Amino acid sequence: MPLLVAGTLMLSAPGADAKPVFSSSTIHSSRDTILVQKSLNTKKHKIKLDPDANHRVLFFNVTGIDGKVYQLFIFDIDGKLVKQTNIRNKETTVVNIGGKGNYVYEVFTDDERIENGQVIIR
Repeated sequence: MPLLVAGTLMLSAPGADAKPVFSSSTIHSSRDTILVQKSLNTKKHKIKLDPDANHRVLFFNVTGIDGKVYQLFIFDIDGKLVKQTNIRNKETTVVNIGGKGNYVYEVFTDDERIENGQVIIR
């Protein structure tokens, strides 16, 4: 499965089906691999959830609206909350999820979900 390091949303040419396509690239490591798959929900907020070079932690960063607080929730496959963190616009924090597995994440601001996706650690 490819690792989404930097996702680029591209729309198809005029006249073709206008389906979003994400580009991705793979990083191979002798350690764990962290895969982040995103569903973009808004253009007002730029959410980054990227693994570090050693695939041990995630960097959570938001560029959006000044003064807003952004909340990241990460759930395991059973729906149990495993990590929660809050940051403000243009801040970055380190998120350590833990062991291998499949996780779902959601990012909120003002009780509005602005992004969601999956984090897979293998």
